[in-house]
Amino acid sequence: MAAQILLTLADLETAVPLNAALEKAGLTTALVSAVDDARAALRREAPDVVVLSGSVHEPPALQLAHQARDMEVLTLALLEPTDPDPDDTRGRVGVTMTLVKPVPANDLVEAIRRLVDRRRLQQHTGISGQSAAIQEVLVKIEQMAPVSSTVLIQGESGSGKELVAKGLHDLSPRRGKPFIAINCAALPESLLESELFGHEKGAFTGAAERRLGRFELADGGTLFLDEIGEVASSIQVKLLRVLETRSFFRVGGTQAIKVDVRVVAATNRNLRDRVGLGEFRDDLFYRLSVLNIYLPPLRERPEDIPLLVRRFTREIARQHDRPFRGITAEAMQRLVNASWPGNVRQLRNLVESMVVLAPGTEIRASDIPPDILAGAPTVLPVLAREGGGGRGPGNQELEFILRGLMDLRMQVEELRRRLDDRSRGRVQVIEVPESSEIILDPMADGGEPEQTPVLYRSGMRMADVERAAIEAVLQECGGNRRHAAAALGIGERTLYRKLKEFGLS
Repeated sequence: MAAQILLTLADLETAVPLNAALEKAGLTTALVSAVDDARAALRREAPDVVVLSGSVHEPPALQLAHQARDMEVLTLALLEPTDPDPDDTRGRVGVTMTLVKPVPANDLVEAIRRLVDRRRLQQHTGISGQSAAIQEVLVKIEQMAPVSSTVLIQGESGSGKELVAKGLHDLSPRRGKPFIAINCAALPESLLESELFGHEKGAFTGAAERRLGRFELADGGTLFLDEIGEVASSIQVKLLRVLETRSFFRVGGTQAIKVDVRVVAATNRNLRDRVGLGEFRDDLFYRLSVLNIYLPPLRERPEDIPLLVRRFTREIARQHDRPFRGITAEAMQRLVNASWPGNVRQLRNLVESMVVLAPGTEIRASDIPPDILAGAPTVLPVLAREGGGGRGPGNQELEFILRGLMDLRMQVEELRRRLDDRSRGRVQVIEVPESSEIILDPMADGGEPEQTPVLYRSGMRMADVERAAIEAVLQECGGNRRHAAAALGIGERTLYRKLKEFGLS
């Protein structure tokens, strides 16, 4: 179906040549002069894009832009060089894109084509919104879809991460191949490994036949790993290997299986913080986050709430065959002011309940459930937008406090680990007076020694203590360096380096 473009004739010198260029490019256009005609054409033809050629800040143009926004039609405003800042214009007028005149016809045609593709993407994926934050997400989908690099989508629960992943797949060269999704948090570690990589017959109790895993099923296509932050460390190692080598082994298998899969992962947690806490592998994090998309929560784009409400009411009323008269302005404003901790999913559930339980009536402010109006408690912003956008000073302070607490926790965990290592260690350091000569007999009590004593005399340096400990453990292990390294809690390479350093090799 050919794209429909609606152009206003407020600026004839711009609109007429642009109309000719669009028709030459194969796009269907309609020129309208009076605003009433434009609004009627908008309702009648439902174009893909409306182009405001001039008088953008006049009331008639504002009304047309608002009507287009309510109908989820994208708008392009052509501004004069003397007009206010384009960013301010997009916010006040409610248009999708602005360009400052004069603009070459080819550039205008290219910009309109991008808007047409973006609207088709929104219609296909269901990612609704005219806010700058959502438009940024759509631009990133368009940029990232053609390549095969891994993508990490960060966003709160209910914000629509799977829709973004599906959009990346549907715009990619892999669109004709499978799109396989799996929620990593929904399965225990043992089942998740089998689901991802498959298993051979007899690999474990109950494995009555060979089963293909999600990686094999998604070969040539896209694998969406939702809630990747919940994956156990043992699975993280295997995922890293697949991403690096494009091959894996089925559970119980001995033959490497090659696959060509694009991995798109999603998380509602801050993986950087989990890496810092040692709960997520840093090498896997960097491998997954070659490309990043931040999906903003609903509270960061309240201007999209009326549009979403209208869309959901239309869809649900049609689905359940229920009449719905609408929602009052006061009730809509209360919905806009709510914090929506469950994001778009929570909003849709509320709209469905209103449509089903209040057929044929208009929703008033008093009909909004109290828990929605009460809002959510203050939440520490663990998901931060790249570059710090979308956060006020208060949230930045909260994030600073959160990171400070996490750093403190990491220090405490490291101290606890060192204390545990010391309590489990095999080497005991005993301090004796410099003038004393003590001979320790670990077998004096007739039993097996639990620790190997090491003499310490006043004036000894740490290197002297280390040497004495190494000598004592080597003697106990009969010279076996591998066992000595394990007993000391260090690697064999470290032990060899120490032996060479102390002249013990």
